[in-house]
Amino acid sequence: MTDTTDPAARYEEIAEELAPRGAIRSRMLGMPCLKDADGRAFAALHRGELVCRLGHDTPAHTEALHLPGAHVLDPVDGRPMGDWVCIPVASAGHWDNFAEAAFGSPH
Repeated sequence: MTDTTDPAARYEEIAEELAPRGAIRSRMLGMPCLKDADGRAFAALHRGELVCRLGHDTPAHTEALHLPGAHVLDPVDGRPMGDWVCIPVASAGHWDNFAEAAFGSPH
């Protein structure tokens, strides 16, 4: 596993792991993201945090928000994106689990 204190390297490692299964590197809201085969973003790197679309009523969403420092994505102050959770680099050892959950979740 890559050094979990380097968010860009950890993100790239996850992108490499998911690429053979159809994850595509792209951009969303100016940040690097991963999209599924349908072109829907499911994970991104934003301000040194992994952001995953987990669905606000899922166990993965609840679990992610229980990590210290995790929070709902709010790219435009006051307009949170409830399905998306920002997971801090302090929890980068868990990023692959949440990226997997986001990749495999229904849209």
